[in-house]
Amino acid sequence: MIARLLAAVVLALAAPVQAQDYPNKPIRIVAPFPAGGSADVIPRIIGEKLSLKWGQPVIVENRVGAAGNIGAEYVFRAEPDGYTLLSSPPPPLIINQNLYRNLPFDPTQFVPIGIMVAIPNVVLVNPKVPANTIGELIAFARANPDKLNYASQGSGTTSHLTGEMFKSMAGVRLTHIPYKGSAPALTDLLAGQVEMMFDNLGVSRQHVVSGKLKLLAVCSEKRVASLPDVPALAEILPGFEAVAWFGIVAPPKTPMPIAEKISAAVAEVLKLPDVRKRLADLSAEVIGNTPAQMAAFMKKDTERWREVIRSAGVKAD
Repeated sequence: MIARLLAAVVLALAAPVQAQDYPNKPIRIVAPFPAGGSADVIPRIIGEKLSLKWGQPVIVENRVGAAGNIGAEYVFRAEPDGYTLLSSPPPPLIINQNLYRNLPFDPTQFVPIGIMVAIPNVVLVNPKVPANTIGELIAFARANPDKLNYASQGSGTTSHLTGEMFKSMAGVRLTHIPYKGSAPALTDLLAGQVEMMFDNLGVSRQHVVSGKLKLLAVCSEKRVASLPDVPALAEILPGFEAVAWFGIVAPPKTPMPIAEKISAAVAEVLKLPDVRKRLADLSAEVIGNTPAQMAAFMKKDTERWREVIRSAGVKAD
């Protein structure tokens, strides 16, 4: 009993010291989705500034596959010392547990650091689609069941689930074409190989500005301030909301003082004017919340997407 008490005291004393010395070597941020999409670009923006702040290299490493599960598992099994982190959108953190029977990791055991930003999903269509408003798109889809193919970042991603929610609430039939990330899906959308996509308004915005894609609606609860003329899908389908958020978590058992130190640093970086400008160009809303706030938000969002998956009967491929 005395030995156990002594061990507990040592651990309690060691954690603050460990946090005080952190970081004293390079930090690796794992992005579980391919390069080129928002899930890759955002941690690179943040990591660049963290490196300058801490005087240590912050390396973003893409470990892709299995709807983000490969990268998530890698971080899950890493040393809980704050030097290997996961930067991810919702799938491996809150969605995949409702899709896959046996995940090789327990997403509920990750230690939350904080949500960096949120980007609304949007309805994008290739210019060849004969619809210039969301109402016209729904009417065309109803009149032509299964004619429209919609691309997604992959099965079980927010872009896929947004499409399934749209099908259900709009009463239309669309064919889902999953890709491995936003970049290849956008490539085929631009080429007209698929007709539409529910993507987050990040890297896709440049193609809307250039006229290569049509943006018919945003999937946030209300219109986006930077796009006041673009309607929210909820204006036509009340209650519709699909926002992709991007957060950072650490391996299970990471000491809370370290998690809080990283969280505070990320929040500080998110306040930098040049960072806010770069994120605004991606249509990203800055969040920068605490570990406790992220944990509460994840719990609520898990329940919301679980209901979408259940009601739409979505299965992992």
